Amino acid sequence: MAFRLTVAADGFAGGASIPRRFTCDGENVSPALRWTGQPAETKSFALIMDDPDAPGGTWNHWLVWDIPASDHSISEGAEPGAPAKSGKNDFGELGYGGPCPPRGKPHRYFFRLFALNVPSLGLLAGAKRPALEKALRKHIIAKDSYTGRYGRA
Repeated sequence: MAFRLTVAADGFAGGASIPRRFTCDGENVSPALRWTGQPAETKSFALIMDDPDAPGGTWNHWLVWDIPASDHSISEGAEPGAPAKSGKNDFGELGYGGPCPPRGKPHRYFFRLFALNVPSLGLLAGAKRPALEKALRKHIIAKDSYTGRYGRA
């Protein structure tokens, strides 16, 4: 049986504008995410949300790993609970930090979901993206991404 991991956000279509409530200009809450099609050997998931259009290079908004394979969603405004762990985003905070680009051209925001072949990456909460990427390298068995856009006039 073929698998096709697919991640989607509730509240906005892929490639469309991210509603204000999910940004620093609104309530700054995370959108609800859901996914399907994980390979049978999936033991956990990891999530990276980033903005590759940031002026200083890619900006990390949300890092989460050790999400159990039995979980297939994250509720709006929620952080995955234990055993999942949150990393430190580029705002210097644990958990979600919504889109907050400088005024001008809208930025793209990618929600990247990874299916992993291990139940835990062995990283402590608060790790930053380089450590997460290093831990992910040998364990990704499927991945997908969902994109939204946000700009400030």
